[in-house]
Amino acid sequence: MREKTMRVLLIGSGGREHALAATLARSPHLTALFIAPGNPGTAKHGVNVAIGAENVPALITFAKEQAIDLIVPGPEAPLVAGLADACAKAEIACAGPTRAAARLEGSKSFTKEICYAAGIPTAQGERFTSVDAALTYIQERGAPIVVKADGLAAGKGVVVAQTLAEAEDAVHDMMTQGSMGDAGRSVVIEDCLVGEEVSLFAFCSGETATLIGAAQDHKRIGDGDTGPNTGGMGAVSPPRGFDRAAQEQALDVMVRPMLKEMVRRGTPFRGVIFAGLMLTDAGPQLIEYNVRFGDPEAQALLLRLTSDLLPALKALADGQLDATPITFSDQASISVVMAAQGYPGKALTGVVISGIADANALKDVTVFQAGTAKNAAGELVVAGGRVLSVCAVGNTVQEARDKAYAGVKAISWDGAQWRTDIGARAL
Repeated sequence: MREKTMRVLLIGSGGREHALAATLARSPHLTALFIAPGNPGTAKHGVNVAIGAENVPALITFAKEQAIDLIVPGPEAPLVAGLADACAKAEIACAGPTRAAARLEGSKSFTKEICYAAGIPTAQGERFTSVDAALTYIQERGAPIVVKADGLAAGKGVVVAQTLAEAEDAVHDMMTQGSMGDAGRSVVIEDCLVGEEVSLFAFCSGETATLIGAAQDHKRIGDGDTGPNTGGMGAVSPPRGFDRAAQEQALDVMVRPMLKEMVRRGTPFRGVIFAGLMLTDAGPQLIEYNVRFGDPEAQALLLRLTSDLLPALKALADGQLDATPITFSDQASISVVMAAQGYPGKALTGVVISGIADANALKDVTVFQAGTAKNAAGELVVAGGRVLSVCAVGNTVQEARDKAYAGVKAISWDGAQWRTDIGARAL
């Protein structure tokens, strides 16, 4: 990296952003880190700025005033809203894709279109704007079947319906009742894939992709993958049965053809790609693309990073990926999400949290904050659905699990809930 010093603006307020802030803060190249809007955890690594993640004009104004060298987007919403386009106009480097390229996450039907054009293995599916047409298709294809909100739904817009009635209810909920807002006014209905689901991450710039690594998310709220989908209740890295060689092979099949197709269309992708894959008996199949680090996968992945993240992100923004080494330890890592009572529905907030310092004091345990805030008395309280990511590294998955759950046991608040089986399938 040419720059010896860097002023960075990190965007977002969740556990992923706390993990990114902690990782960026270790870089010898960093001279100033701002997080907009951040949370009480990110404030320990930089300066929180009271600007919403989707307020693109205000973010650009702040970046100009502070002579920011690099903007690092955490969540997808500002990218879909055109953050990278505004950065380009302002001549500020941004480690994320343009609005046109961010459609890979912003529209499930666009992803299907790209997969079909690029020959990427994926489930057969179609987009619907008519309820009647969607219901007819469900009857024709049968169950189990998957109903997805076409737009952004914070990881909750997917129903894996085991029966025709469940699928029909999902269509009515999204398209008629508006349960997912505008995101569900159109839906993608696709065949149900069977296998182990994994998350593959890579830095991308144009047609170049460099592997970051892989993790396995645990989406449903309850043990044994029961209950409704959430934004993610925990992750393990690396996943069982998906080693480095398999990840590189998946990059060739799932990511590089997509990059070539995006270049062909005049909308090259530059940023972090997160390919959600199903490892089926017939080989990996693409479930979805996300255009940023996952949450809670990032928390687990970044704990294993041994190289400097900041030069890699700057090189990505500058289109110079090839020269930037990215290295990880051979250790395993686990991220366990502690959520508020009521999540993934209406969360009970305002409850005082205790024990984070005790958890952080445990060997190899790190707690990243997400849905937290300070009350008038200066106490840390619950402020959202997913509250904390309690993470740990170990020489084995079992060792990492034991450490992470020891961290969970050290923390308490009224109504706290978490899964007890994060990483169990990786053993």
